[in-house]
Amino acid sequence: MAERLRYGRANRHRGEIEALIDGERRVLCLTLGALAELETAFAADDLTALAERFASGRMKAVDMIRVIGAGLRGAGNVFSDEDVAAATVEGGIAGHAAIVADLLTATFGGLKGETPTDP
Repeated sequence: MAERLRYGRANRHRGEIEALIDGERRVLCLTLGALAELETAFAADDLTALAERFASGRMKAVDMIRVIGAGLRGAGNVFSDEDVAAATVEGGIAGHAAIVADLLTATFGGLKGETPTDP
């Protein structure tokens, strides 16, 4: 399965979060590179368009896999999207959704009805 490369606690000031994935506490972060990966995956023209897509609150399972995968890789974890799809998270789909929501909030701030003005 995936190997964790980064150890330590998440720093919210850097946009990092922690999540329990496959029984191991992992750090996730949507770095600039991870956000570029998501722009491409979601065919978003820019960060504002990406944030607006996430602010809609509607996500497919594959969207959650992409966001969690990008966040894991952004924090230095060796995790493919296939690894994320096979991973277990406490709470099942609701647990995955909570990880995505926490990661997007740490990255963009409150997403409901607002988008970053200067990412």
